[in-house]
Amino acid sequence: MFLLLNTKMTKSKIWLSSPHMGGSELAYIHEAFESNWVAPLGPNVTGFEKTLEDYLDSNVHVAALSSGTAALHLGLILLGVTAGDSVLCQSMTFSASANPIVYLGATPIFIDSETQTWNMCPVALEAAIEDQLRLSKKPKAIVSVHLYGMPYQVEAIHKIAEKYDIPVLEDSAEALGSSFKGKKCGTFGDISVLSFNGNKIITTSGGGALVAPDKVLQEKAVFLATQARDAAPHYQHSEIGYNYRMSNICAGIGRGQMAVLDKHVGYRRQMHQFYIDLFAPISGVTVFSEPDSSYHSNHWLSAILVDPKISGGKTREGLRLALEEENIESRPLWKPMHLQPVFADCPYYGETIAKTLFDEGLCLPSGSNLSDEDRERIAESIIRYFK
Repeated sequence: MFLLLNTKMTKSKIWLSSPHMGGSELAYIHEAFESNWVAPLGPNVTGFEKTLEDYLDSNVHVAALSSGTAALHLGLILLGVTAGDSVLCQSMTFSASANPIVYLGATPIFIDSETQTWNMCPVALEAAIEDQLRLSKKPKAIVSVHLYGMPYQVEAIHKIAEKYDIPVLEDSAEALGSSFKGKKCGTFGDISVLSFNGNKIITTSGGGALVAPDKVLQEKAVFLATQARDAAPHYQHSEIGYNYRMSNICAGIGRGQMAVLDKHVGYRRQMHQFYIDLFAPISGVTVFSEPDSSYHSNHWLSAILVDPKISGGKTREGLRLALEEENIESRPLWKPMHLQPVFADCPYYGETIAKTLFDEGLCLPSGSNLSDEDRERIAESIIRYFK
C-alpha cells in the first residue's frame, strides 16, 4: 500500500491553469531595473496599456491596475455607485464580481444564468429590474460576466440595459481573446475590466485593467488609482483615492505576454477540442461550447456537465476525486453568489440553473502549456473513471 501511495505522490502535478511565459518577459523586466523604473508608473505601464488598446481595436482607453478586483471597484465608482444603491450582478461568477459592490455600501442583486452561455439570463435580469422599479429602487448598474471566456448574450443584455437606462460594467476578467460577432470582449461595457492574475489567459503575476470608452474616464480611473492626488506642489486630496496602479515590473511581464496572447488562446481552444473528442463516446457528459458562430471563446477553462441520470451514476465529484488521486487538478464551477453564506440575505432573481450548473459542472485542466504526456494522463484517468 505504501509503495502504491508513494508512486501516486511522485506523479508531477497537472494544474488547472498555470502561468505560461512566452520568453520575452525578462527583457522588459531587465529594462525596468536598468532604467530604475521600479515603480507604479513607467514605460512598461504605458506600453502595456497601448498594446492592450491596439489589441482590443475599438477606440478604447486602458488603465493598468493592480488587480481585476481593483478595476471592478473603480468601475463601479465611475458609474456612480454609492452607499445605499443596488447593483444587478451575475450569480454564477467568482466573488470578485460582487465584492466591490459591498465595498461601496451598495447591495448586490443576483441574477440566475441561462443554459446557452451559462451567463446572466436576460429574462431574469428584466424581471429583476421591473420588480425593483415597482419598489421604486432603480438599480444603479449591471455587472455581467463572460464566464470562463464564453461571451454573455451581448445583444440581449445590452438591449435591456438601454431600455431601462442602466449602465453595464462588463466583467471580462476571464475573456481576453474572446469575441462576439467579431468584436473583442472587453469593449462592450460602459466600462469593462480585464484580469491578469496568475491563472488567466496571460498574466502579469497579479494585475488587471479598466477599459473605458473615452480618455476622460480613463484619466479619472488613473487619478483614483494613484491616491487621488490633486494637482498641487504638495500632497492634497479632495477625493478618497486608492493604491491601485500596476507596477512597471508587472507591466513588463504583461508586455511580453501580449506577444503570445493569440498563440495561447489557440492552445486553449485546442484543449477544448481535445475534451470534445475525448467525451464524444461517453454518455451523460456535455462539454461547454459556443452556442453558435457568433460566439468565439478563448476557452480559458474547459468545463463539462456530468448528468448522473445518464452517466450511470457517475458524477462530477466522483470524477474530481478520481483526477485528484492521479495528481491532476480539476475544480467545480463557481459556487453561485446567491448560495454563498456572505450573500445569503441578498435578493435573487431566476430559477435554479446556476445551482444545477454548480452541482453538475467541473473545470478541467486547460493550460496553454499542457504537454502531450499531460493530455495522455488526463485521458487515461477520465476513461478509467467512466469505465
